Amino acid sequence: MNVMIEMQEITKTFPGVIALDHVSLKVEAGTVHAICGENGAGKSTLMGVLSGVYPHGSYTGEIFFLGQPVAFRNIHASGRMGIVIIHQELALVPELSIAENLFLGHEEARWGIINWEHARIRAQNLMRSVGLHEHPDTAIKHLGVGKQQLVEIAKALGKDVKLLILDEPTAALNEADSEHLLGILRGLRHKGITCIIISHKLNEIREIADAITILRDGRSVETLRMDQGVDEDRIIRGMVGRPLGARYPASTPCAGEVFFEVRNWTVRHPQILERLLCKQINFYVRRGEVVGFAGLMGAGRTELARSIFGRSYGIYERGQIFKDGRELHLRTVADAIRAGIAYVPEERKTQGLNLLDSVKATIVSANLRGIAHSCVLDHNSEFAVAEKYHRSLHIKTRDVSAGVATLSGGNQQKVVLGKWLFTEPDLLILDEPTRGIDVGAKYEIYGLIRELAEAGRAIVVISSELPEVLGLSDRIYAICEGEVTGVLDRAEASPERLMKLMTATGVQQIEKMENTRT
Repeated sequence: MNVMIEMQEITKTFPGVIALDHVSLKVEAGTVHAICGENGAGKSTLMGVLSGVYPHGSYTGEIFFLGQPVAFRNIHASGRMGIVIIHQELALVPELSIAENLFLGHEEARWGIINWEHARIRAQNLMRSVGLHEHPDTAIKHLGVGKQQLVEIAKALGKDVKLLILDEPTAALNEADSEHLLGILRGLRHKGITCIIISHKLNEIREIADAITILRDGRSVETLRMDQGVDEDRIIRGMVGRPLGARYPASTPCAGEVFFEVRNWTVRHPQILERLLCKQINFYVRRGEVVGFAGLMGAGRTELARSIFGRSYGIYERGQIFKDGRELHLRTVADAIRAGIAYVPEERKTQGLNLLDSVKATIVSANLRGIAHSCVLDHNSEFAVAEKYHRSLHIKTRDVSAGVATLSGGNQQKVVLGKWLFTEPDLLILDEPTRGIDVGAKYEIYGLIRELAEAGRAIVVISSELPEVLGLSDRIYAICEGEVTGVLDRAEASPERLMKLMTATGVQQIEKMENTRT
């Protein structure tokens, strides 16, 4: 066995928290090795130690690379050894071109002058190796997330990478982009490049990984070899310490009367005025109902949700919103909040959180009137409210005064949920509510969604994961290119029927469905 990386008894602490507790890891050369665990288990911290994000001296334990002890002081030191980490939050400069990003920090220059023609040729070669066919002068901001991931991998290949670490590489990707990325990783394995992948998508791990190391509560639990017939239930048992049983809570439809309705909703792109993001969309939600929205990347699901939530995205063209039969005029986010509507955004770090705030300040931020007396904020009430959601949502933090930036992704998502639940909404719109969250935390959020519905709240769930939409929703709307192409009840919904609707356009598809039903 040719071992590339061996980490022995790694212990890493933060103030008040033991993030890693004598964790050991062994990765064979030329393989894809997965790291799994619940949010807060220590996965990203362990990779931060390995890559030099957390320098030698800030942790205890030993690291061996190709049999030799190493002590990385920073990521540049690990990079010189051929270790490259691609974080979940991509480290690209949006305003710069692909070529400029590929060689940023290690530009080839002679007498201080960069040969851009040579850089473009090298960039094209690197881009071709990952199946990216854009012009090298294209600005990063004009690329989708999937293509930006490919730029990061091409950038790593330009550094003569030996070990590539990917933290949740497919969390923000649709199925097609995810499959393409997994194909790239297979190709790297054939070239002898070792990969470590952190992911919560167990189906992808089973498909790509040669071995899995499971972490739980900052400790290494076990390493499983995939050629020994490991299934998803076995991985889950290792992650959470128990079998989860059903992935989605059992539910009995309890929908009441139509509560919220959108008619002929039409919205234009904020910069490209001739482009319609939402094209005469109609839908409704009943009290106590979970309504799912399914669509491929760019179909217009998020644009629809944000435009409804106080016109916070796009240019309103026309359309009406009704709540309990009364028309609403939601021109601002404040209007939407006062009307009892809450929106948990897809991008929690940029749209849902202020990373400089504490947990308690974040939870009360959307409803300051709820903790104010005579226009003065009551900090005792703030603490009490934050503690309530700290306990009920099982947010893992030493206390509610901790900064949200110190929390894992799943716990940050719980803080965002707590923030909007404190507004006591009648309609809760959840955009990718479990993105980047482990299976245990997912089940908790699924249970919360079902509890809210059973309490009479109306819930809208937007998700890129078809099993999630199918498992949670009482009814599902499919969207393609800004149009609703069909709606299915839970009993008649299937991945195949949804995918057909998600790739169909025009009212004709809806008419075909209606004719089929009759």
